Parts: sequence; C-alpha cells; structure tokens
Amino acid sequence: MTALNHCIGIRHEDKYAMERRVALVPKHIAELINEGLAFEVQKSAKRVFTDSEFKEAGAKMVDDLSAAKVIFGVKEIPDDFFETGKTYVFFSHVIKGQSYNMPMLKAMMRKKCQLIDYEKIANEEGKRLIFFGRFAGLAGMINSLWSYGQRLKLEGIENPFVNIRQSHTYHSLAEAINAVSKAGYALAAKGLDKKAGPLVIGFTGYGNVSKGAQEIANLLPSIEISPEQLLALDFDKTPSNIAYKVIFKEKDISTPIDEKLAFNLGHYYAHPEQYKNNFEQYIPKLSILMNCMYWDDRYPRIVTKNYLEKLFKTGKPQLKVIGDVTCDPDGSIECTHKGTEIEDPVFVYNPVKRDFTMGFEGEGVLVMAVDILPSELPRESSEGFSDALFPFVKAIANQDYSLSFDALSLPLPIKKALILHQGELTPDFKYLEKHL
Repeated sequence: MTALNHCIGIRHEDKYAMERRVALVPKHIAELINEGLAFEVQKSAKRVFTDSEFKEAGAKMVDDLSAAKVIFGVKEIPDDFFETGKTYVFFSHVIKGQSYNMPMLKAMMRKKCQLIDYEKIANEEGKRLIFFGRFAGLAGMINSLWSYGQRLKLEGIENPFVNIRQSHTYHSLAEAINAVSKAGYALAAKGLDKKAGPLVIGFTGYGNVSKGAQEIANLLPSIEISPEQLLALDFDKTPSNIAYKVIFKEKDISTPIDEKLAFNLGHYYAHPEQYKNNFEQYIPKLSILMNCMYWDDRYPRIVTKNYLEKLFKTGKPQLKVIGDVTCDPDGSIECTHKGTEIEDPVFVYNPVKRDFTMGFEGEGVLVMAVDILPSELPRESSEGFSDALFPFVKAIANQDYSLSFDALSLPLPIKKALILHQGELTPDFKYLEKHL
C-alpha cells in the first residue's frame, strides 16, 4: 500500500529546556524508510539522538515540518504550531479537561486537525500499550534516594545514599544502577544511623511507574512487607541494614465513608466520592513515599496539607522525602504546588508555615516532583517508547483522514486514542466539550 501521508515529521521538543526525548528513534526510522515511508526530522541541538544519527538513518533534516502530514512529538505543542488538516501524535494532557491545555485543543479544532494521544492507546482490557511510565519510576526512585541522602546529610547523619546523584547526571541507566547498587552494599555493611533508620519506602500503586521505582529499590538489600506489617513494625527492634518496601493498593489508600460497608474496587472506581482517606495511618512509619498511581480530583487525596501540619507539629517525623512521580499540582499529594524542572528538581514544604523553599534546605518534607522524569534517562526511555510505537506508525501514516470517523480503518487501539478527527471531538471524548 502506498502511504497516503507519506511524509512523517518528528518534532523538536520545546516545552522544557531539558526535554531530550524523541518518539521514534533512528533505528526504527531506518526500517520504516525501507518500507516506503519518508521522514523529516526537525533539527535539534539538545535531542539525545543527534541530527547526524537521524540523517544516517535516511531522514531529511529540516528547520520546519511544513511538508509533513503526520507529526510525532512527545510533549504539548504550542498553539501556533498546528497546520490545517494535519495529524498530530503526542501527549496532549487534555483528557482530564486540564484547563491549561484547553487553548491548545481549541487551536487544533479551529485548524481541523487530528489528535492521537499516546496516553489513550490501549488494548481491549484498557491496558496502555505505549508509555514512558517505567522510566518515570526508574528516574523518580533514583532521584528520591539522592534526595534522601542529601536530607540526611543536612541533618548531620552519615548515610550510604549521599553518593547517589540526580538521574540525568549519569551517562546511562546502567551507570545509575551501579551507583544505587554500591549504596545498597554500603547499607548492608553498615546499616543506617538510628537517628534515621530503618529505611521504609512506600509505593502507591502497582502499575508501570510503580514497577519501575521498585526495580531501583530492589537494588538495595530489601524485604517487602504488607501495610498491616508496617503498622506493627517496632523501629527499636528492626534491623537498619535493609530497606523495607510497602506497596499500597486502592483498599489501603481509601475506605468507604459508610463504615458498615467493605471496600469494593469496582464500587470505588464508580463512586469515588463515597470514599475517604485511609492512608494517613501509614505515613508516620515511612521514610520515603513514592507516589506512582493515577489520580484525578474525584478521588480522596493521599496526603493533605492539614495532615502534614498535624504530623509535623508532633515533632520531627520519619518521613523525609515524597517522590511525587504522578506529579498532579495540588493533587493527590496536596503540597505538590507545581511540577518541577530537571534543573531545579526539589523543594522543601514547610507544613506549619505552608510555604515552599526550592532546594534541599528548610524545615519540613522534601518533595521531588520533576514532571518529565523519563527525560532524565532520555536514550533508554526513547528506545523503549519507540519499540512500542513502531508497530503502529505505518497504519497511522497510511490512513485517509478525509473519511468519516466510522469509516477509518485504524487499528482499534489507535482509533480509541483519536481525540480529534477533522477538528471534531470523537464520540469517546465528547465529554471534553464542557471543559472547552
């Protein structure tokens, strides 16, 4: 079949200075060119794959993508970038009705564009097929251990995590893994100072992000305990030369408001307003909280400002670091007032004064909330993402988007992810009209 949209464009990412990822890597572009597609790649001095790597793969390097009919990116695109009738594939961050991206969605509608959102590409069971989540978890856990080491250092506590660095400073994931493993050997040999230990790491959720974070935590000498075992843990009698991992599921995080009812997962998803926070009981026993689960404002918050104020007024708690990988500003972790940038990744939230100080110093809890964590491991995360996207590229390029929505012959996971068709919201996304 001849490709209808034979010229595919690869965008230069411009939302963040440190965004170095790409949706399709040179290796896959070379294969697709051999199968009859053409690629134009917008020049970039910062992308982790160099312009020369794309050129060697057979792509044409360009300043603008005016010739391309289908354009692949990673993060949101400026409102003035869109061209009439073209198809754009990227993380749009509109599916929750995010107010800050509604102008972008309106711009796409005015230009009669197609929008395919990676976040909605899923199989029949609703399982996402194309994602950076594992790499967000990997980088988030590395950064949180780095943050933990720095906070203990400021308290005058020697610790094995002080030599871990921020994820993006390593040349590769393998180098970062080696650094965490070294810290793990030191932890096993010496243990943590009694003023800090034992190290207890809590993970909310059990999906790709959580699994990625756990991969890094598993490099430490560790055992997994249940939330119930955590509550029974006696810190004075607990060895400090291992890490204790606790994975929290929905039933641990929320409980029915009506105390006569038992937790029911299906009911929880259908009626989250009938549930309240059940998580606060665990927080005093955590050293690091890794927030790795999906959340929207229908659900109870996981950590509130009111609770943190109460906790910190009782003295200096065990909790040192919140690694908010989910990174919803003012969301499930209420004190995450903003997503942070790779260049300025952490802040200390003072629960009593309810203010923030960027960096490691200050009274309160440190929050690591980088909202483009996979870009701290740009080469590996791009390769993993491209592996998953590659099988769908030809179908996206070969589609005739002038047909009616019902007549489109896209693979079902892609069709389900088509938010806009000819500038109109598709049936599954009509709910966004109220946010526009």
